[in-house]
Amino acid sequence: MSESDKHSRLNKFEKRRKNTKLISIFLIAGALLIILLLGMWLFGGGNDGTEEQTGNNENESSDFLITEENEEEAENDNPEQDESDNDLASDEEANDEENEENDADEEIETEEAEPSDGNVAEAYTGDWSPVGTEQEGPHTTSFEGGSQDRIEMRRAITQATGLSEDNMVEWWIGNGGDQKAVATVSDTAETEVYRVFLSWVDNEGWQPTKVEILIENDKK
Repeated sequence: MSESDKHSRLNKFEKRRKNTKLISIFLIAGALLIILLLGMWLFGGGNDGTEEQTGNNENESSDFLITEENEEEAENDNPEQDESDNDLASDEEANDEENEENDADEEIETEEAEPSDGNVAEAYTGDWSPVGTEQEGPHTTSFEGGSQDRIEMRRAITQATGLSEDNMVEWWIGNGGDQKAVATVSDTAETEVYRVFLSWVDNEGWQPTKVEILIENDKK
């Protein structure tokens, strides 16, 4: 073998060895790059998922708070509900007052009394209380219609007879003596006729003192 052939074969071998070495280097670099990209994708993707989940939780919390605020505003801005509550409270208050009045009527104790004349079927006294008054200072009785005395006398008469004001007819109210009054009243059907005696109590108003159930209406 000539010297030139031997030298040519050595050059070819050396080139092949260099090419193989370069290919190996490229393969290793490519593998490292793939591993790096996979790591970045895995770790970076995990963070994105956590942040997205956190963001969703925050949005859900915000939506919950907004919903609660809207419900509270709807309740506060509902005048019909407020009016219904006020009506219910008024009805309960009226029922309580009615029950108190009924209890007061049941607690009144009466005793048989002497009739004033022969037109009396039954007469009795009771432990009625003065009805109260809006009048102040020295009292002078007024029998004029619409006066404060007449208004308060009417309240005292209903207390003693049990008649309601819208079911009572005043036939006569007159002077019964010093700071006293006498009234003849009936129900609207005139099936019950009463003669009621009243006395004035300073600062407390008119007080019923005796009731007579009449046989017939002598003031008609």
